[in-house]
Parts: sequence; structure tokens; C-alpha cells
Amino acid sequence: MKPRRSNLSVPGHVEKMHGKAAGSNADVIMLDLEDSVPIDQKEKARAQVIQSLLDLSWEKKTLTVRINSLDTPFAYRDLLEVAENCGHIVDAIVIPKVNFPGDISFVDRMLDGIEMNKNRSQKIGIEVSIETAEGLLRSPEIAQASRRIISFVFGIADYSASVGARLVSISGHGEKEEELYPGHRWHYALSKMVMVAKANDSLAIDAPYGNFKDMDGLRRSALMSCALGCDGKWAIHPSQIDSINEVFTPSQKDIDLAAKVLEANDKAQAEGRGAVAVEGRMVDQATVRMARQLWEQAKFLELI
Repeated sequence: MKPRRSNLSVPGHVEKMHGKAAGSNADVIMLDLEDSVPIDQKEKARAQVIQSLLDLSWEKKTLTVRINSLDTPFAYRDLLEVAENCGHIVDAIVIPKVNFPGDISFVDRMLDGIEMNKNRSQKIGIEVSIETAEGLLRSPEIAQASRRIISFVFGIADYSASVGARLVSISGHGEKEEELYPGHRWHYALSKMVMVAKANDSLAIDAPYGNFKDMDGLRRSALMSCALGCDGKWAIHPSQIDSINEVFTPSQKDIDLAAKVLEANDKAQAEGRGAVAVEGRMVDQATVRMARQLWEQAKFLELI
């Protein structure tokens, strides 16, 4: 799977932003039909996103589209029209405010029908957005609802509202947290989402950082989520991309250690041994899998 370090959210109805996003350093471009689009622009945004996906050169980008919430009159048309017209281009559909396994089952079956009708063998993935206490509670069951799920993303602002947490910033997206709480206020919620994602072979993506002018705050937020096991972070402004990429890019030290683990594992297998030792310590197969993922990411990024 291609790296998803930086996930740039781009308003679906603003055409000029699409070309700029395509030329940016973001790993993932998410063309948004939900929160960033005014109600009276929903249909225009849908048509514009489809046109941009078909017309622009996206090169090595991972492309996702966030549809509207399934409890709106827009979602089913978003899913149908984007998947029918751009299913051969889009890597995943982002489903906002997922609260029930049935939400994902519905999307999964709809995509099945569309792909059969279009005679497509390439499967569109699903990104699950966990934005409520209800969604987090049911996340283990949600994760089992479809094999299409490739990632989970934490929606910090809506989650804050769902649990009645105090608002400490205008955007509600992670800044100024240290003024209110002595530690990582969302440690449990984010850690649980990461745990559920990784237990089901999916990626975990952190929420955006709202103040795009605060680069130090962004870096702290990214370092924290990376330490918790996240694979990347959403960006709401192009200026955030390079900083996020830097945090989530494997260091040379990480790459060297991964190489040692993989070499030791290959040697153990060739000699018929189950045990793998690196620098005098035993290494289990979970560590081998992590080393292989990191190695493949480094190869894709042309670091090795």
C-alpha cells in the first residue's frame, strides 16, 4: 500500500484548488463533498469533482473522495455518480460520521453492484471516519463490516462535540489543547481507533490540525499521533504538507533497523528456524511485518 503520510482535504466545489492539489507534495488528495461544501453547492461540487478526477493528471497520488454523511439526501448520489464515473481512478471513498456496521455494509454492497455493472475488477476501498462516541464504541464491529476498509481516520471536532468536551479553539481541531488538559486529551480515543485499525490490517490517520499558521503546534500534534501508531495525518492547508511528510517519513535509523530485522528473518527461514534474533533480542512476526511495511514505504519514497 502506498504511503498515506499527508492527506490533503480539498473543497470539491473550488476548481482552482484541484489543480494545485494535484501538483502538491501530498501523498493523498481527498476531494471533499461534505463539510467544506455549502448546501447550495453540493450538486455543483459533485460534478466538479468528477470532472477534475477525469481531466487532471494525478500521477502517483492516492485519490479519495469524501461523500456526504449517509443520513443526508446527498450521500447516495455522491457514491453512485463518483463510483460509476471515476471508479477506475479513485482509490477509496471516505465515509464520514460512521456510527454503525450497517453504514459500511450499505456502501460495500452499492460498490459491488456498481463494479459488476461496469465490469471492473479493481475494487474501490473504504476509509472509515470515526467522529462520534457511538462510532468509536462500535469501531470493532465496523471494522469487520467490509474487506474494502483500508483506513480509519479520527474526526476530532465532531468527536469533541459528541462527548461534550470543552471547545478551546475556533476550529476545534487540536490546537491549544495544552492550555486545558495536562497531557494528550484524545489519547484514549485515538489509541483505540489505532488499535482497531491495526488489528484489522488497516491504516490509521489522525485528524487535521486547525491552525495552519502554527507549524510548531502541527509538528507536536503529528509527532504525538505518529508515536501512537498513526500512519499519517489530514492536512487542511498545503502549507502543512511538508511538515507532516517529514514526521511520518521513515528515518535512516528506522530503515537500517528494518533491514536488520528482515535479513535476520530471511536467514531464520532459510535455516528452518522459527525464532528470529536481532542485536541479541528476540523478534516476533508482528515486528517482522512492521519492518516489511516500513521497508516497502521507504522503497516507494525512493529512500532506498
